[in-house]
Amino acid sequence: MTNTSTYLPNADNTVAVLLSQHSKALQEQHNLDASSARIEVQCLLQEALQKNRAYLLSHPEYQLNEEQDAKFGSLMQRRLKGEPIAYLLGTREFFGLSFNVSPATLIPRPETELLVELALQHIPNAGAFRVLDLGTGSGAIALSIAHGRANTEIVAVDSSTDALEVARRNTLNLNINNIRLLQSDWFAALSGEYFDLIVANPPYIAENDAHLSQGDVRFEPRCALVSGADGLDDIRHICSHAKSHLNPGTWLLLEHGYNQAAQVRSLMHQAGFTDTFSEQDLSGIKRVSGGRLTSKI
Repeated sequence: MTNTSTYLPNADNTVAVLLSQHSKALQEQHNLDASSARIEVQCLLQEALQKNRAYLLSHPEYQLNEEQDAKFGSLMQRRLKGEPIAYLLGTREFFGLSFNVSPATLIPRPETELLVELALQHIPNAGAFRVLDLGTGSGAIALSIAHGRANTEIVAVDSSTDALEVARRNTLNLNINNIRLLQSDWFAALSGEYFDLIVANPPYIAENDAHLSQGDVRFEPRCALVSGADGLDDIRHICSHAKSHLNPGTWLLLEHGYNQAAQVRSLMHQAGFTDTFSEQDLSGIKRVSGGRLTSKI
């Protein structure tokens, strides 16, 4: 039987056997449901063979050659040790687009699509409009907005040069031209610039949160996850400084933790925002909060 902490080559290394064996191993190792584990192993086999899913399904008897077996074995061992599937494959789908990701960026997650949906609701289909994406990482949020609103100018900032390089690759791969990438520690490099909408998925996990030692977040950049003792340090900074870069009557939208909605709305109120709200994601969690700047303070 396959060891659940390492990959052991099997003499009968056909697609069908490897898929069956390693789906079970992955399911046991990470407490995944059977379907998710099978999909992950399929993805790793696709990467090792450089074939699509249809090929795997139609060629279950295909036996991996030595090079393919070695590549699959390496990928499988890393996954069994917990490395995120997105980092192993180097890509993740988000809002219908394919994005490069790396350990320099957060892995785009389905719940963050709510932030993009709400942003698009606040952007007209025509006419000049400027959006700022703070802490862009892979560029998933900014590029998804830019893709959906070609009339809009997007400025996407991040303090990490490595993250911005990933965002640049995604910009080129997606052939999106209405975006400007800029290295900046939040608003530091944006003096004199004003926007019609600011969005952000900032760090919002408390520094002693037990989730930091679980799952994919163990491998993600800590600076993109953790924000002080209560997880709200960066959100406080954004709320207090956003008003200096928003035009009157425009909106600030922030993703936050599952239990932070009320606190984020309060911080927005304190900073002078009105009409605050919190919106639920598909799991029923209040995931994104927003507020409108009615006048400069």
